[in-house]
Amino acid sequence: MHAHLADLRAEVQRRGDAVPPQWFERLAQDWRAAELEPVERALCAYAVKLTLSPATMTALDLDALRNAGLADEAIHEAVQVVAYFNYINRVADAVHVDLEPDMPPYPAPETNAPRHPRG
Repeated sequence: MHAHLADLRAEVQRRGDAVPPQWFERLAQDWRAAELEPVERALCAYAVKLTLSPATMTALDLDALRNAGLADEAIHEAVQVVAYFNYINRVADAVHVDLEPDMPPYPAPETNAPRHPRG
């Protein structure tokens, strides 16, 4: 999450958009609390559902994205990005990839089990 947030900050800065730092913090804590455009909100909801319960996806989920203004090409791209991040995170979790050195550590586990890099 921290690395993705840093990437977003860099992209916003590159584009020259004026975004207050607290916006990034609200987004990192809970995207529902951040000021998002309707299409961004629809994409976040779709990404959460695709990540947590992919077998429950229906045509209605696609309709929500279309109703938010996305064309099928943009929806296809979003699906590819969400699916790729889910894939690569699972690969990293499977082989216990360590966090990058500049990333804050996750809280210590409650047991003596090996530390899982994604919390």
